[in-house]
Amino acid sequence: MAARLNPALMGTPQIVDLRSVSALELEPVLQEETAAWRNELDWDFDKSADLVRRFVDLRALNGAALVERGEVTGYLYYVLEEGKGLVGDLYVRHAVRTRDRENLLLESAMDAIACNTHVHRVESQLMMLSYDPHRVLPRGDGAAIFDRNFMRVALPDASLAEGRVRRPMYIERWSDLYQDDAAQLIAKAYAGHVDSRINDQYRSTMGARRFLHNIVEYPGCGTFFRTASYAAFEASTGRICGISLASLVSQDCGHITQICVSPQARGTGIGHALLRRSLMTLREVGCRAASLTVTSCNEDAVALYQRVGFQTIRKFSAFAWQAL
Repeated sequence: MAARLNPALMGTPQIVDLRSVSALELEPVLQEETAAWRNELDWDFDKSADLVRRFVDLRALNGAALVERGEVTGYLYYVLEEGKGLVGDLYVRHAVRTRDRENLLLESAMDAIACNTHVHRVESQLMMLSYDPHRVLPRGDGAAIFDRNFMRVALPDASLAEGRVRRPMYIERWSDLYQDDAAQLIAKAYAGHVDSRINDQYRSTMGARRFLHNIVEYPGCGTFFRTASYAAFEASTGRICGISLASLVSQDCGHITQICVSPQARGTGIGHALLRRSLMTLREVGCRAASLTVTSCNEDAVALYQRVGFQTIRKFSAFAWQAL
């Protein structure tokens, strides 16, 4: 159970460097955040929380903490990589959560990141930030906001009948040998797509390769689950034409971390076939539910997921700042 916030300690919030805070001081916030991920999204946040604890105690995590009368009530951390900043997480305890407090943390991060002259872009997708599509962002002149859906389906109720595929292809279980070809596929599939404005890793093969590496190696999207991850190939050439990658976000809940098809295969039913295969496998291994995220304006993808039985249970925003 999450630790309770003492109302007597609530007061004027102050921003301090996250490296001045110990994991013990941050613990009540992490406990509440872990419970929120579990109760609201069926997501086991324990591994991510453990990483935060470890790096906070090492004084190795860039970010800020919100302190009110000596008690930590919120935090944010960010990382810098190759000319870009990534806001990894932001959480303010429910009892004191306001847009102003959240924006204090965001502003502190943006000011700190902007001091790095080699950084020209910042991205964030913060599931636990209060949803407000009209939020006034710090350094908002260079910012864009994108509405996204967190969708979930109860697997026993999913519509997983086999569809008609209008392009000869075959499906294989995912292998790391496919990573280079899959990276090229992602870059081609997202060329000019709205998601490449949210995540610039989609804009190049090298960036897509880093994206795939992060999915496989780190717990941000759950624990990568090869058993329910697949690749589709054109029957005539053997070229990869689609992927559906899955993870486990709790003991009995899966997540589709990436699904895309080549521009030539779009609209042929290959995407549905891959999604169906991943969901069937998740159901077979005992998962009761599966989730995914999708940009709201990606109407074709949203319609596909709804046909299978996914419903939007949460709206959230992706932010991208360019030219700080």
